[in-house]
Amino acid sequence: MYGAPATACHHCGEPLPANPAVAMIDGVARAFCCTGCSAASRWICDASLGDYYALRSAAAARVAPDDGDDHAAWDRAELIDPHSMAIDGGRQITLVTDAMRCAACAWLIDRALMREAGVIDASANAVTGRIRIAWNPQRVPLSRLVARLASLGYRVYLAGGEARERARRQARNTWLLRVGVAGLGAMQAMMFAEALYLDTAQQMPLATRDFFRWITFLVSTPVVFYAGWPFLAGMARELRHRAPGMDTLIAGSTLIAYGASLIETLRGGPHVWFDAAVMFVFLLLIARGMEQGARALASARIDALARARPALVSRENAAGACERVALDALHVDDVVRIAAGDAVPADGVLLDADAAFDEALLTGESTPVRHRPGDAVLAGSVCRDPARVRVTHVGADTWLSQLARLVEQAQASRPALARVAERVSAWFVVVLALITALVYFWWRQHDPSRAVEVVIALLVVSCPCALSLAIPAALGAAHGALARLGVLALQPEALAALARVDRIVFDKTGTLGDGAPVVVDCETFGPFDAATARRTAAALEAGSRHPLARAFALRDSVALAPVHALREVAGEGIEGTVDGVRWRIGRFGFVAGLSVDGRHADAPDDRAVWLGNGDGLAARFTVREQPRQDAAEAIAALRARGVVVELCSGDAADAVTEFAHRLGIDDSSARCSPADKLARVRALQARGHVVAMVGDGINDAPVLAGADVSFAMGNGAALAHAAADFVITAPSLLRLPQGIALARRTCAVVRQNLAWAVGYNIVALPLAATGHVTPWLAALGMAASSLLVTGNGLRLLRPVAP
Repeated sequence: MYGAPATACHHCGEPLPANPAVAMIDGVARAFCCTGCSAASRWICDASLGDYYALRSAAAARVAPDDGDDHAAWDRAELIDPHSMAIDGGRQITLVTDAMRCAACAWLIDRALMREAGVIDASANAVTGRIRIAWNPQRVPLSRLVARLASLGYRVYLAGGEARERARRQARNTWLLRVGVAGLGAMQAMMFAEALYLDTAQQMPLATRDFFRWITFLVSTPVVFYAGWPFLAGMARELRHRAPGMDTLIAGSTLIAYGASLIETLRGGPHVWFDAAVMFVFLLLIARGMEQGARALASARIDALARARPALVSRENAAGACERVALDALHVDDVVRIAAGDAVPADGVLLDADAAFDEALLTGESTPVRHRPGDAVLAGSVCRDPARVRVTHVGADTWLSQLARLVEQAQASRPALARVAERVSAWFVVVLALITALVYFWWRQHDPSRAVEVVIALLVVSCPCALSLAIPAALGAAHGALARLGVLALQPEALAALARVDRIVFDKTGTLGDGAPVVVDCETFGPFDAATARRTAAALEAGSRHPLARAFALRDSVALAPVHALREVAGEGIEGTVDGVRWRIGRFGFVAGLSVDGRHADAPDDRAVWLGNGDGLAARFTVREQPRQDAAEAIAALRARGVVVELCSGDAADAVTEFAHRLGIDDSSARCSPADKLARVRALQARGHVVAMVGDGINDAPVLAGADVSFAMGNGAALAHAAADFVITAPSLLRLPQGIALARRTCAVVRQNLAWAVGYNIVALPLAATGHVTPWLAALGMAASSLLVTGNGLRLLRPVAP
């Protein structure tokens, strides 16, 4: 249970201001941080939902006081029609909220909505953040329901196209129905089978025995052909492609047990095995559902993120006035106004004034991040201050959408280890078919009455379900755990490589550094003054995405001169024409090379950023960057895990050495171009090291692609993301040692699962072939084995220490 201290808001747990709002709640004076939280708490208690405070395990989201937000826009047909579906008595829509912190939130949402007249049904899912609402528009408008949720602190967004949501719900409901049918059938079949098994003295009348058998047949038929349909369809697909696998063995074993039992029932034989068939289907459905659920955790977060968009946006028109338009109507270069508490609709650049953005949904960072004018803001983050943003990317071009596509591509691929396991399973099926035939003929010669029973037991007990689930179950759980940490895997092979890493190479700027360099000194030469030099540098750097470019952004409203023929040289600097003069900014040698006489070419290389033109050097800027707050702790944690840390930067030698010394890094390299960084990684690999590279920005893309495993910082360039194996969306470098620890745990779990699956089959096969295992016991053992490896994989979802 969540208990807020006396200095915190009773509803949301945030610190109280000097003059908090006070209200009587259930006869007790409670303090609140704002009137919004006070009103929400009063309504919860007045609606007899006060149990929410006893049930919750996390603080509620802060409720903004009523700011006159126009919820009526939710009733527009152009918004509702594409995202909802008609049902009996009304319509149904799925929404997403980022404020659902625990199961108690889902409980509160369900009951709050069901108290509204006209609501047919409501269901909230605390794991995915989805809220499904069925309502009668003639009795209650959607805007009233949205306003009710907002008054409780749950600001909602559209959850995407209704067709996709409907397919998702249908798949989930179908699986639940199959499990329900199989579970009910398995219980009934086992109950009737138990009566037959207990007739050890063969005293049961034949009519009673046949009655039990026919009832069991009727109970088993829907289990085999409806609940077990995924296995039957899988067998048909595998046989069609001439690649027998796990589904072939599952469906084949089930059909043999079912068919042989039906034949024995018709001819009055001594044994039937309906119970083995239905129990096999039931338990394997549960195991497969658990494995799919674990894999879905990896995409659930990014899936919810990609849909966390406001339904309507306030866009400025040509006259400067605001108009409310649908999200799809936004275009690049539009200027949008975002109210406090609203989500950013698209990637853009902040205008006018500083503003704080809550990026918890994107990165897991609980503290809002303050941005300055000119800083990039990302779709899906929540604005905490009124802001104006110029749109730079919309729809599928946003950072979040691109990241979602990369994750989907990675999840669509099968890791090499999983493909090997599948090939082993395929060969195992072929070999097992031959062994089964030999065992059948042997038993037909020695004890014909047991031949079918032994074959069924052999097929069931040897089914390679555990072998096929051993790797996917572990990988699915591991990717889900990584997503919770704020680390998204983009390549299917990356996790195995990460577990073997023994050397990690960091870039400095924007990686180990805090990404916020500042110009601390400007020294000018000749006729140039500091103001002119700064304006020229700002104009050249305005179009660059290099982290150092942010240091030159002007904080005043001075218009920058246009730049022509702009060219960025990786690892060197930027060249462009400003007011008819060709300028360069960057490393000393690069800038001095523009000079006609090259008279400065012999000047010492240092940490400064230089500015010059054809007449010589104009200015020398001293730029400083502070280490990330948790950089030293992360490096210490990496060392504790046996990983050697190295710094490889394009900055000057003294700057890199000083930075490395502050963080306790012994190995460092300075003035490294992208080619130099890649060469360094190749040299380490040639010596037998498994190397991880951590960087951001376009310059790091080649070395990110060349390392054994690579991490791109979440705020880096899209090209770096495409080249990396992992993207760290959280702002903490502690995710690196946590990721390595999780990868090593994953490999250990995979080895455990494979050892169990192989060992189980080695022990169980001879027992089944020699008739020591009955079919129902074989079904129980094989399904239990599958559940064991799945449950062992789910252990990876436990939190990982830094």
